[in-house]
Amino acid sequence: MSHTINHLRKLRLQRSELAVPGSNPEMITKAAAGAADFVFLDIEDAVAPPDKERARRNIIEALNDIDWRAKGKTVSVRINGLDTHYMYRDVVDIMEQAGDRLDTILVPKVGVPADLYMVEAMVNQIEMAKGYKTRVGLEALIETALGMANVEAIAAFGGRLEALHFGVADYAASCKARTVNIGGLNPDYPGDQWHFALSRMTVACRAYGLRAIDGPFGDFSDPEGYMAAARRAAALGIEGKWAIHPSQIELANAVFSPPEKEVTRAKRIIEVLKEAEEQGKGAAALDGKMIDAASERMARNVLVTHEAIEQSARSRQALPN
Repeated sequence: MSHTINHLRKLRLQRSELAVPGSNPEMITKAAAGAADFVFLDIEDAVAPPDKERARRNIIEALNDIDWRAKGKTVSVRINGLDTHYMYRDVVDIMEQAGDRLDTILVPKVGVPADLYMVEAMVNQIEMAKGYKTRVGLEALIETALGMANVEAIAAFGGRLEALHFGVADYAASCKARTVNIGGLNPDYPGDQWHFALSRMTVACRAYGLRAIDGPFGDFSDPEGYMAAARRAAALGIEGKWAIHPSQIELANAVFSPPEKEVTRAKRIIEVLKEAEEQGKGAAALDGKMIDAASERMARNVLVTHEAIEQSARSRQALPN
């Protein structure tokens, strides 16, 4: 193991992340009562230019009027890009009027680490000026060729950065990739054309202690396609996926929750290795297979996720009806 180890910066349960346009207050209210672990209120792509200011006001009202944390939700806002004239007002208004009610800001189309520096500097100043006791995290959307070319440097930014998300639609457009469905597979490609990008982003996340989140799957009438995409992402180490429709929430929660048999095996691995250690052994056998210290690290990953899910379930059960 290298002497340089970047531990997970912030543990948050993020199996499912529901995208909600800020221009639709009714959808925001429903999202607060839904089953998604994460909700991001969108002022960017899901909101037309004439509706940006109204959407921003809706989001501020929703952050202040709804107790998201009491409902067991992590709430984020996707601001507009740094190349627009909306972005600075998004950060200033939302942070000044509701910054102590917000968990993270999702920064779209991050291309270089300096993009995050700009947002972080603004958030730092507003938190200090307002005297907030809470700390808003940053998440970065990797959805351009430039962002993917610089993904390791972006992941190494540090500061408030907690997670990277893969924005497959804009990434496809940026690369001029031929795609038949947002997040779906092109039958002309022998396999998964998003594998390289997802894998590279995930490795960058794990190297620098960030959460890795997969983005949208556009065809919400195709649950099998969504689950297949989620399973491919989970196999790489990604821990959650966007839901652009409420019907996708439970699908994401199911795929990114360790099955009971996996949890049971993880507990057994730790027990067997502890017994082996007491006997002076560094490895052991379980069900005819060799297990060692690496097996224990994988087992503990499963159990950390399982405990976070259990804790979330207990918190929701404790909520008043």
